Amino acid sequence: MLLQASPLAPVTAPAPTPASALSLEQQTALRCSAAFSIVAARQRAGDAKAGAYPPLATRGREFFVRSSAQLIDQTGLSREAIAQKLRAEAILLNQADRLDSAMPGCLLLLETSGL
Repeated sequence: MLLQASPLAPVTAPAPTPASALSLEQQTALRCSAAFSIVAARQRAGDAKAGAYPPLATRGREFFVRSSAQLIDQTGLSREAIAQKLRAEAILLNQADRLDSAMPGCLLLLETSGL
C-alpha cells in the first residue's frame, strides 16, 4: 500500500544524519583543510613542489580553522573527532598523487571562500 501525504498532514523535517556521516560539502572542506595544512608545512620546509602553489600559511590556516569550527557546529562532532578525520584525510592525501589531484579544486574553493 502506498502512503500519500495529506495536504493537512504536518510537514516534518528530515531526520538528521549521523554525526559521522559528512555531506559532500563537509567532506570537501575536510579534505581541502588537510591539503592546505600539508602544503603549508611543505612550503615552510622549503619544498620546491609545494612552492609552486600560492602561499597557504595564512589563508590555508584560516580556511582550516573556519572549516573545522563549522564542521563541529554542523555535525556535533568533538574537536578530537574532527582532528581524527583530518589526520585520516591527510594520510589519504599523502598517498600517490592524491594531494596534487586535490589541490586545483581546493584552491578554487579557497578563492570562492573569500579568504
